Amino acid sequence: MPGVEGVINMNEMELMLEKWLDLLEKKKYKELKTELNESNPADIAEFFEEVEVEKRLFVFRLLTKDNAADVFSFMDSDMQAHIINSITDREVKSIVDDMSMDDTVDLLGEIPANVVTRILKNTDEEKRAIINSFLNYPEDSAGSIMTIEFVQFHLDTTVKKAMEQLRRTGVDKETIYSCYVVNEKRVLVGMVSLRTIILSSDDTFIKDIMEDDVISVRTLDDQEDTANIFKKYNLIALPVVDNEDRLVGIITVDDIVDVIEQENTEDIEKMSALIPSENEYLKTSVFTLAKNRIVWLLVLMISGTVSSAIISGYESVLASSIILSSFFPILMDTGGNAGSQSSTLIIRGMAIGEIQMADVFKVLWKELRVGAISGFILAGVNFVRLVLLKTPLEVNMAVSLSLMATVIIAKCVGCILPIIAKKLKFDPAIMAGPLITTVVDAISLIVFFNAAQVFVL
Repeated sequence: MPGVEGVINMNEMELMLEKWLDLLEKKKYKELKTELNESNPADIAEFFEEVEVEKRLFVFRLLTKDNAADVFSFMDSDMQAHIINSITDREVKSIVDDMSMDDTVDLLGEIPANVVTRILKNTDEEKRAIINSFLNYPEDSAGSIMTIEFVQFHLDTTVKKAMEQLRRTGVDKETIYSCYVVNEKRVLVGMVSLRTIILSSDDTFIKDIMEDDVISVRTLDDQEDTANIFKKYNLIALPVVDNEDRLVGIITVDDIVDVIEQENTEDIEKMSALIPSENEYLKTSVFTLAKNRIVWLLVLMISGTVSSAIISGYESVLASSIILSSFFPILMDTGGNAGSQSSTLIIRGMAIGEIQMADVFKVLWKELRVGAISGFILAGVNFVRLVLLKTPLEVNMAVSLSLMATVIIAKCVGCILPIIAKKLKFDPAIMAGPLITTVVDAISLIVFFNAAQVFVL
């Protein structure tokens, strides 16, 4: 990054932002311009969030042409739209021309349609055609997040010519550390690192130093699967090929970080019985938030009638000992929490490839033992607690044994449901949280009432 020496910690960042705001307030524009253009684009973009809206355009014009495009790519979509709507067509063209292709596509996918139209109007025909082809890929596909700004060599290229090509075109590429090799039909046949090229003699052919076992993905592959490949092989870039194995783009690790964050957020929302939202919380309308929540709330409310039906079926047991009803919350809450713990670990394990479908019995056996240990400890503590509260022994036995059984069952249900969901091609995240709690609630009530019939009646 230009002008950046080392790493800036959070305290230094806060002080730097305060200094820039002070320079802006005191109208020391020349000094502010110098400092901004010698700083990291990501830090400058953060500074814009602190600047008053009416002053943002003025500050943006303090940036050099190259820095303006870099800073623009780090801004959120609302600020980008504001800048685009405030500058001239010539400035729009300058920004878009200097932005990388993947950043441009990301921008067009997030801003309002009228702003997209203005950007495309100020883009040359060749780049506009490329952008439109990117926008035609499915939203969550590898093709939608790739860039065409990569380095490629032909098989018969020598190291000398490769270095000349890198010096001539490398500045415009997303990365030059991983270079790809294609044949005359543009089919991906190999990969060679910059280090290998530098350490080889000038007259060596690229085909003699390349690695031919290249890991790649196809344009329509899911972005989450692509992220898993990055994590598994510790990659910094991954080539993307079409159905005929022709190299069409690459995905870099900075784009995958965004994908991982997006997928993790989506899983968390699903595990909390929410329909995933594409927008940030503060930028989402109240109606949209309510709509995203109400569907699962309705499903869970209706499924809760199962618990009501079970309680109604054991009215005679409750009538004989009213105190039993006071233990419903502890049983149901503990069971739900135990199940959610297991499901969270299993879903995470499947997401990062640690747990496979073939591991189902290993997982079940492990959680069964974990449940037995946890249930025994919880039941023991609860038994002592109820003794101190002078609860009748028969009720204490029913509650404590039911608690132990509930925890064991909840652990097993929590680990097995996500795996079943995966087998049935459903998203395992929907089997977590409230849905598992609902299932465990019903089971815990059945166990408790049967235990009560044995010990209390």
